[in-house]
Amino acid sequence: MTDKEEVLKLIKELPDDVSLEGIMRELYIYIKFQQGVRESEDEKVKKKKMIKMEPGKWFH
Repeated sequence: MTDKEEVLKLIKELPDDVSLEGIMRELYIYIKFQQGVRESEDEKVKKKKMIKMEPGKWFH
């Protein structure tokens, strides 16, 4: 699902009487959550690369 589709789905699930501020708050929370997920995935990749590099250091 694209970012646009995710945002549209999020907005459609909000109550009909939600304010613009409420929509913005939900979008902010969504964006921050997605950033956290990406950062977490990036950290996992970095750790895997570091682990692969470490054994070579032991033998030098």
